[in-house]
Amino acid sequence: MRKLSGRRAVWLVMKRELNTRLRTRSFVVGTVVLLVLLLGYVGFQTSLAGSADKSTVGLTGQATGIARQLQVAAAQSGRHVDTVTVTDPAEGRKKVEDGDLDALVSGSAAKLTATYKSSLDDQLRKVLDQVAQQQVLDGVLSSAQLEPAEVMAQVGGTHVQDDPISPEPADHTQRLVVGLIVAFLLYISIITYGMMVAQGVVEEKSSRVVEILLASVRPWQLLLGKVIGLGLVGLTQLVILGAAGLAAASATGVFSLSGFATGTLLWGLLWYLLGFLLYATIYGALGSLVSRQEDTQSVVSPLNIILIVGFIAGINLLLRDPSGSGTKVLSLIPLLSPILMPARISTGAAAGWEIALSLGLTVALVALLTWLGGKIYGNSVLRIGSRIKLSEALRG
Repeated sequence: MRKLSGRRAVWLVMKRELNTRLRTRSFVVGTVVLLVLLLGYVGFQTSLAGSADKSTVGLTGQATGIARQLQVAAAQSGRHVDTVTVTDPAEGRKKVEDGDLDALVSGSAAKLTATYKSSLDDQLRKVLDQVAQQQVLDGVLSSAQLEPAEVMAQVGGTHVQDDPISPEPADHTQRLVVGLIVAFLLYISIITYGMMVAQGVVEEKSSRVVEILLASVRPWQLLLGKVIGLGLVGLTQLVILGAAGLAAASATGVFSLSGFATGTLLWGLLWYLLGFLLYATIYGALGSLVSRQEDTQSVVSPLNIILIVGFIAGINLLLRDPSGSGTKVLSLIPLLSPILMPARISTGAAAGWEIALSLGLTVALVALLTWLGGKIYGNSVLRIGSRIKLSEALRG
């Protein structure tokens, strides 16, 4: 049988993988489940954001006179407090127990008592402290025959002067959250579809389908076509999730669809392609060493461990300091760059030379592993039976 040209062979294998995988129920169901989880997370964050800065406080006895002061003080600290007048303290305690009130405040303005169920929100406590302290201060200033409003105006106008060496952007937290989400999605997608490459290789090998395919295409063409095909399947899922997530987050106000969010998504797609080529080639080569699905996990476990440990260590360092030396070094290691570098780019911590260096190192390793993986795959994919040692596959 006449061998196909390299480009034609890779195209046909890639097309076969796309047609097969995109139409499977597992892909559709998996995408829908991830989409529901992502939208649910966005909705959850929206509800948290809506309730985190809002409290309902009951006022009873002399404390009913501080309603206006309490609302003004809360507004100044970026919090919204709804006040409810409670005539019966026992009824107020019952509402606190039932969760209808966050706290019941009683006593004089200078000596307030807050009744709460189990814990009092720190911001609400500070606001109540501020109201009581203001009342005490007003009393002291009045006894000294000073005008409280004038004194407080002078005190309130005194602030420390800022002199940052390398100031964080105003949306630093938002950037970090987006970067972490992108890193997590890339990690899940790479490890999921990488394993799918390994399992597909083992399935074709055990069913002897690979022998028919290799009558028309070369081993490296079959492996490359499979890797590209499954990579595009994963990319399709990522684009769906990314677009839906950005739209939902923008619509609900979790964050605005700004340039950095769009840029992070584009960088994430680029790094996904590089990362998938990097890992999927190794997964495919390792999968060709065994002939049974139950043996697949044993050959890919070392690679999974490297990916998992690197991901956990990298994320912890990223949370501490995206610009730190440890984070910088890990993000430059090609096996971890596809996950950590886009997250650092999102936070603005990655310098231009770091991005260029990590891209160059990753592309170089992709080229090396594509050649090496193709050699392992070609030497072992037709050998049926017991597990083949890696050294044997390399020798041929």
